[in-house]
Amino acid sequence: MTQAPSAADITSVIGKIPYRMAFAGGWIDQPFVSRLNPDKIGSMVVVAIEPTVRFMDRSGMATGTRKVALRMWKDGIPQRPAGELVRELYAEENRNKTDPSGSQDMIGLIHPGVNRLDYDFRHEGGVFPCHIESNNDPAVAQWLERVIHVVSVMPRPEGYNPLGIKDLDPQWIRELGRTGRDCYDAILARDIHGLSRSLKKSMACWAKLLPHTLRHPTIAMDLVGLMEYYQSRYAGATYSGCGGGYLYVLSEDPVPGAFKVKVRIAKESR
Repeated sequence: MTQAPSAADITSVIGKIPYRMAFAGGWIDQPFVSRLNPDKIGSMVVVAIEPTVRFMDRSGMATGTRKVALRMWKDGIPQRPAGELVRELYAEENRNKTDPSGSQDMIGLIHPGVNRLDYDFRHEGGVFPCHIESNNDPAVAQWLERVIHVVSVMPRPEGYNPLGIKDLDPQWIRELGRTGRDCYDAILARDIHGLSRSLKKSMACWAKLLPHTLRHPTIAMDLVGLMEYYQSRYAGATYSGCGGGYLYVLSEDPVPGAFKVKVRIAKESR
């Protein structure tokens, strides 16, 4: 009889490639956004997480990019320069795509720790960041693990497209890019309220720039109302991506129905 995989060995079922969480500043990695940024450089934050659970597809966890990575590297991320791997994965993921995935998906899977990605349209057309600031401090990772609670909501529905309406006001793009810097600084300072402010502002920027990110004819659920419910009862809350997915709830105390994640940091920092 074949022995079933143990609970501690879930990667034998879901694969060894990490997932990634995207926090404030999302969409600044898209050149059609960054080219209009009056600040020139705008930032967003991605955090690598260990594959301790299987996340839903179409839910803002870079699962599509992760599937491509699993086909390329079934034994896990190769021991080669991260920048080289990011570009390989970006090329494979976006082969023949009309609307390419942003490079933050690939960077979030491959770069360990908490990462601030700085995008400047003048640098490689805004496709890749001009700078990546990374933090692999175990104390910072443990703090983030403690205050982030993940609540399952719903995958993006079939037929959903966040780009149906674009109101690309440069001033709101400026604010979006600044939320990434504020978010990164708050995480490093272990400031839950500063982190909450950056996430709330980022969601406000999404609503102004791309109104279909949380409201769309294919979405039956009141995503905004649900987010505001958690924001009113806890330190903060934001979605894992456009169209739903998961809510990241900020709290020093337990959140009913939520589960926890494990931040992946560089091995030498362990």
